Amino acid sequence: MGKKSFERPERLQFTDTGYATETLGVRAGQYRSEEGEHSDAIYATSSFVYTSAQEAAATFGGDIEGNVYSRFTNPTVQAFERRIAAMEGGERAIATSSGMAAILSLCLSLMKQGDHVVCSRSVFGSTVSLFEKYISRTGIETSFVDPKDLDAWRSAVRPNTRMFFMETPSNPLAEVTNIRAVSAIAQAAKAKLVVDNCFLTPALQKPLSLGADIVMHSATKYLDGQGRVVGGVVVGSDTDMEEVFGFVRTAGTCLSPFNAWLFQKGLETLSLRMRAHSDAALQLAQWLEQQPQVERVYYSGLSSHPQHELAASQQSGFGGVLSFEVKSSDADLKAAAWRCIDATQMISITGNLGDVKTTLTHPATTTHGRMSAEARAAAGIRDNLIRVSVGLENLEDIKADLQLGLNAL
Repeated sequence: MGKKSFERPERLQFTDTGYATETLGVRAGQYRSEEGEHSDAIYATSSFVYTSAQEAAATFGGDIEGNVYSRFTNPTVQAFERRIAAMEGGERAIATSSGMAAILSLCLSLMKQGDHVVCSRSVFGSTVSLFEKYISRTGIETSFVDPKDLDAWRSAVRPNTRMFFMETPSNPLAEVTNIRAVSAIAQAAKAKLVVDNCFLTPALQKPLSLGADIVMHSATKYLDGQGRVVGGVVVGSDTDMEEVFGFVRTAGTCLSPFNAWLFQKGLETLSLRMRAHSDAALQLAQWLEQQPQVERVYYSGLSSHPQHELAASQQSGFGGVLSFEVKSSDADLKAAAWRCIDATQMISITGNLGDVKTTLTHPATTTHGRMSAEARAAAGIRDNLIRVSVGLENLEDIKADLQLGLNAL
């Protein structure tokens, strides 16, 4: 006589039960099969098998729930989507192959030819290129504004404005945009407000609770946290995300199951990591302010930051990314920045951020290198600017390595 079988719950969802962000990061949205696995499984399959042709037809037709093809339905990807949606406080999330794919999917699913975007000029360099060079080819125009100037946001509105896009704090100068105030402007214009929450994550900032309509991430950064894989995700209402889902399903800008599984693992430690990153970054920023070779430090956690009070009012922490400008005795500011970077020994020289390993980059020639010199100047990105993504090494070791760079000046 065989053993008696028991039905097991397939999904554990904690989206509406008042759990804290830390708990949601560990538990929300888990897909648990009849095998009863405790850790999240990876469903490494391209397609799915049905018990009959009738079941296949009903699943393909949407008459019953089920998986069709991993380009748009995969249990591992869906588990990651449910978890990040719960953490951000959104109704639904759609995962994509990268952060840039997330922005592209948003634009091409929620806008059409003749529409207009108002975008902060202080965003990731590739975001500027996407709007200026490629989205523009679809007949969608973009106006770039000073993210701190509410009148600039208001004045840029046209009758055909359909989207506002911002990144706060910004990359790399930590400019903070008033989400509540810009949300009110967007609502008056009947436009969607999209916030890139990459630098803070839901552990430190909840844009949807501040009036944003949609949140997006380059999951490659802090959501993974260890520099292993590339991915993106957007979070918002069921209505908006259904449109995005339709585009991702058709265009194939989808996330792989393996990457989704790694992002799930990253979310489990996200809150702990973000607090540690923030604590170390604040101490490092304060130390850099005291160094004679440093001209200026950009970090919203500093009391000297012009928007420190605004940042404290809409963030529960200040994140792990800061930038600083080095002093130079000659006119070649880039050469001075490069000397500082090249003299370090431990810190990784790379364009990525949000890693357990501290990283160092020269924005003007890497992450924002494809922007025109005029656009960089307008955004305040000077040749002597260096960006640091503070990792989880011993803080004194990070300081000692940066001191090598400063000594080279």
